[in-house]
Amino acid sequence: MKPHETIHGQVKYTSRKPDRMGAERGREQFTITRHGNGWRTLRAHCEIDDAPNVMRDVVLTVDDAWTTREAYVRLSVGDRFMGATWYRFEDRFAECEGVLADRGRFSDRVEYDKPGDLFGTHPIQGDAWHLHSLDLSNGPTVKNFDRFLMTSLDHRGATGPELVWHDAGMRVEFIGRDRVSVAAGTFDALHFCYGDRASTALGSNESGEHPPYEIWTTADGEYLLLKAGVAGYMQTHYELVDLKREPAQPDSG
Repeated sequence: MKPHETIHGQVKYTSRKPDRMGAERGREQFTITRHGNGWRTLRAHCEIDDAPNVMRDVVLTVDDAWTTREAYVRLSVGDRFMGATWYRFEDRFAECEGVLADRGRFSDRVEYDKPGDLFGTHPIQGDAWHLHSLDLSNGPTVKNFDRFLMTSLDHRGATGPELVWHDAGMRVEFIGRDRVSVAAGTFDALHFCYGDRASTALGSNESGEHPPYEIWTTADGEYLLLKAGVAGYMQTHYELVDLKREPAQPDSG
């Protein structure tokens, strides 16, 4: 068995709105464990300060092909418990068990022909992980995702956590390779955009339309979030401010 590796990161959320330019609006601490068998587990603690404040804890495990296999999400909004749900993904179905403040104890199951390319749980580092599924071998490209599963369709992930289909699908563009400097250092990077980067649509949470969302990740195969920005009505910025890698450790028997 190969040794496992651990990565710790911290992301700062700031506003780009003219009246709040540069103001801190949240933060995210994450740990990624890359297991000896090639599986990865992301543990993310996410805080959004904007009222009503959001606090989310996520544990997400993908296999050596980046297919989601397990997840757990706990959510509070306005300092009120909203729910906590555990998820399991098999080759032909996904299921979950949870407790929601407005629904009580519940169990859900959905079936599909094959697992999807992603499961949306709303950490910014989770968004960066989704980009593994684009083929970068021929340079800039666009991939249109079919419907996929999420914990919440709310843009802040402030509902659920349930098991819901994002029926509209999603357009993702690989723009190219870059060199990026952030507070955590300077990195070789990959530049992507969720949505059409030329769009001037403001979008809204009520309509479900998400504004363009540009994102840069590391180019080392780990897809670590370096920086990101959402335009339109959101006008937010995300930046990696700290990154630590632990020496590889042998997996215990």
